Amino acid sequence: MTHKFDDIRHFNLRESIVVRKKIFADPVFNAAVNSLDLGVTIADLKKEANTYQSHYDFQCRVAGRFLRHVSDKTTSHVSYHGLENIDPNQTYLYIANHRDIIMDSAYLQLYFFNHHINTSKIAIGDNLVSTPLLLNIAKLNKMFLVKRGGTLHEKLLNSKHLSEYIHYGMTEEKESVWIAQRNGRTKDGIDITQQGLIKMLTYYDEKNDVIETLKKMHLTPVVTSYEYEPCDQLKARELALSEHEKYVKKPGEDFQSICKGILGYKGEVHIHIGKPIIDELDQIPSELRKNDKITAVCHLIDQQIYENYQLYATNYIAYDSLENSSEFSHFYNEKQKQDFLQYIDKQSIVDDVDAGKMKKYLLNIYANPVKTHYGKPLVKKEENDW
Repeated sequence: MTHKFDDIRHFNLRESIVVRKKIFADPVFNAAVNSLDLGVTIADLKKEANTYQSHYDFQCRVAGRFLRHVSDKTTSHVSYHGLENIDPNQTYLYIANHRDIIMDSAYLQLYFFNHHINTSKIAIGDNLVSTPLLLNIAKLNKMFLVKRGGTLHEKLLNSKHLSEYIHYGMTEEKESVWIAQRNGRTKDGIDITQQGLIKMLTYYDEKNDVIETLKKMHLTPVVTSYEYEPCDQLKARELALSEHEKYVKKPGEDFQSICKGILGYKGEVHIHIGKPIIDELDQIPSELRKNDKITAVCHLIDQQIYENYQLYATNYIAYDSLENSSEFSHFYNEKQKQDFLQYIDKQSIVDDVDAGKMKKYLLNIYANPVKTHYGKPLVKKEENDW
C-alpha cells in the first residue's frame, strides 16, 4: 500500500524482516561484522535476528551490541544525565547539537536501551546514505531521510513534507524524534540552532501561531560532549581550505567521516537530555514577528546546550592556549596540558594546509565550547542554511 511518506520514512516491521535477510547476505556487511570481533558469528546473529518481533528488539540486540562494542573500544568513559527530565510515555522532539554524523544520535539510543525506553526516530541527510547497504541499515534503525539539494521551490516542498512527517510520527505513531540543530555538523565547536530548522518544524501547521505549534512538540535540547572529537582533523582542514573559496567535498568524504566518527578515539563522552522547552515559550512576547519568535526559540535551545555541555581538560587547555592565559588552569595539570598539545601538534600535520593554520582551527574546535558556556565573545562561525 502506498504511503504518503514512502519516499522518506524508515522501514515498517514487515519490510524490515525482508531487509534484514538482504543485509545478512551482503558480503560487505559480513566482512565489517567479522572485522569487529563482536563475539558472535554472522550465522548466530542472523538466527537470533530472525526471532525479533519489533524494531526495538532488533535495534537493542543487533545495533545495540555493535554500538556498545564500538563505545567500549573508542571511549574511556561514557556518562549520561537527564532521564528524569522526560516521561517514557510522552513523545519529544529532541533537538541536538551536532558533532558527529552517527554517534550523536547513537549515544542517545544507547541511553534508552540501558533503561528499556523506546528509541526515537532519527533524521539523516539523504546525501549520507549513498549506498543501498547504508540506506538499508539506516532505515532499519528508524532513520528517516532529510532531502538535500534541489531548486528553491523543491527545497520548500521537501521541508513541508518533512515537517508533516515529523508531526505524523509524533502524533499518529506516538514516537519521539531526534533531529540535529543544524544542517551538517558544527565544525568550529560553536553549537547554534539554525532558524530554518525551527521554521521547518512549523510548516505542517502554518495557520496557527508558531509558538503554539512548537509547544505541542515538546522541544527538548540534547547535548553530546566529546573529550576528543574523532573528526577534528577533517573539520579543521575543511575550515582552513574554505577560507577563500567554497569547499567542495570529494566522493567518499562523507563515508570517511562516518567511519572516523564511529571508530575514532573519543576519550570521555557525556550525553545530557535537557528540560523540555514548554513554559519558557509562554514568556516569548506574542506581539513579536514570526521570525523574531523563532529567533527567541533558537536562543532557548542554545542556552540549554551551552549550559549542559560537559567541558573537559581538553577544552580548557585549548582556550588558555589560544588566549595565552591561565584563566582555567585549575581544571587541568601540566601533564594533561602537554599530552593534549602534543595531540594537537600531531593532528595539525596534513598535506595541503599549513600546520600553524591547522593548529589554530583545531584549538578553536575545543576552545569555543568554553566561550559559549561562559558567555565569552565568539568569532562568527560558518553558516549553513537548513
